Amino acid sequence: MEYLVTMTTRVPEGTSEREVDEVRAREAAHTRELAAQGRVLRLWRPPLGPGEWRTIGLFTADGPDDLERTLASMPLRIWRTDEPVALGRHANDPGSGTVPLAADDGEYLVTFIVRIPEGTDPQAVEDMTGREAKAAHDAAAEGRLVRLWALPGRQGRNLGLWQAPTSDVLKKVLDSLPMTVAGWLTVETVPLTRHPSDPATAQ
Repeated sequence: MEYLVTMTTRVPEGTSEREVDEVRAREAAHTRELAAQGRVLRLWRPPLGPGEWRTIGLFTADGPDDLERTLASMPLRIWRTDEPVALGRHANDPGSGTVPLAADDGEYLVTFIVRIPEGTDPQAVEDMTGREAKAAHDAAAEGRLVRLWALPGRQGRNLGLWQAPTSDVLKKVLDSLPMTVAGWLTVETVPLTRHPSDPATAQ
């Protein structure tokens, strides 16, 4: 099962720079080990304010307890709090490794919130769902949609990993989705910066 984990680190006051550097070096080395085991798939940095230290990671685990063991094994956990979100399968997900990462494109996490108007004919819903599936397939074929997940327990909410050269290009793609055009879909977009220890891009 896949999990998206927001990891927030707060280094205690008085901690020496040397100690911070040592822990970060051990974290990077252990992350490489976890990546080799297939437990850490991706790492990013979201937009950060002054003094903030956060990472978003895509992990795999056999369940919450297994994920916790992985997170607890990471050296930075002594200063870090983790917020995991379970990711469910989505019928329109291109699949891991299907869409190549574009070296020059930015990446974005996009939360999709679907609100079908009350009284909408079931056939209209089915037709729209089919059109949305085709649009997702086309976006993956164009190298824009990288992954798509359902958010279990959050009805009408899905999460996508997208890539585009600019946020304006991504907005045009998202605005053209059939459910967006129909007013059934709203999106929340978080731009990402690739983490130095990201398994998919680290050298």
